[in-house]
Amino acid sequence: MTDTRLGFAPINGARIYFETAGAGTPFVMIHAGVADNRQWNNEFAHYAARHRVVRYDLRGYGRSEPVAGDFAHLADLEALLAYLEVDHPMILMGCSMGGGLAMDYALAHPADVAALIMVGSGPSGLALNVPMDPRFADVQRAIEARDVERVIELEVRIWFDGVGRTPDQVDPAMRALAYDMNRIAIGHAAKELGVRKPDSAKPAGEHLGELTMPVAVIVGEHDVEYLHAAAAYMAERLPNVEKIAMQRAAHLPNMDGPAEFARTVDAFLARHVERAKR
Repeated sequence: MTDTRLGFAPINGARIYFETAGAGTPFVMIHAGVADNRQWNNEFAHYAARHRVVRYDLRGYGRSEPVAGDFAHLADLEALLAYLEVDHPMILMGCSMGGGLAMDYALAHPADVAALIMVGSGPSGLALNVPMDPRFADVQRAIEARDVERVIELEVRIWFDGVGRTPDQVDPAMRALAYDMNRIAIGHAAKELGVRKPDSAKPAGEHLGELTMPVAVIVGEHDVEYLHAAAAYMAERLPNVEKIAMQRAAHLPNMDGPAEFARTVDAFLARHVERAKR
């Protein structure tokens, strides 16, 4: 991989940790709400060979410490891209909460986005009538008991092991990374610093028809029911969309199967971004 530039950007009163490498069409990666920038370890290295890759820790995740005061992740992202002088148009990929943020950015700046990749995620403002995974009740009981280690473990079972899998059925090294990323996120949340404000007054779930760029909707077969329903909702309403199911994967499918995930994204980009350059 080409040399990586890393550091902290002074963004809206916070210090946002970032890494960037490579050259070419920018490829910006936004992690899930149970992770940090390390979720993209494999993808960052893979795409740096032909893209300018950017990944970062959202405020309150990884190395980006929370600070007092109101904030919005979208405003942080806009300021970070300006700070790093990221060219347009870019490829924007987000997982879970990061996917919702990526879509909000694409809705606010459609000309800046060449392609959008939604991984285990849904649009902002989307309410669906689907049953909640009963394991969330166990998480809530652990929170009320202030059993932090149990909260982390239960959340890893939901989000990394997924529906219908046990911890012994997943990659142990990747599971350990998922555990550590979630542990740090929960530790930051416990500091009770900062108040997150809505990223946009225009919920993406009500404006999917405005997103005319190519969109990949990727969902793991072991993800929770809500996110399968969200993927179907987007597939029905986005004008230029591919819905892709990843087998043997849950909420963080790129960590479940890095090679398969890379092939999936490579093929999508070849059809919709590389072809457009010819």
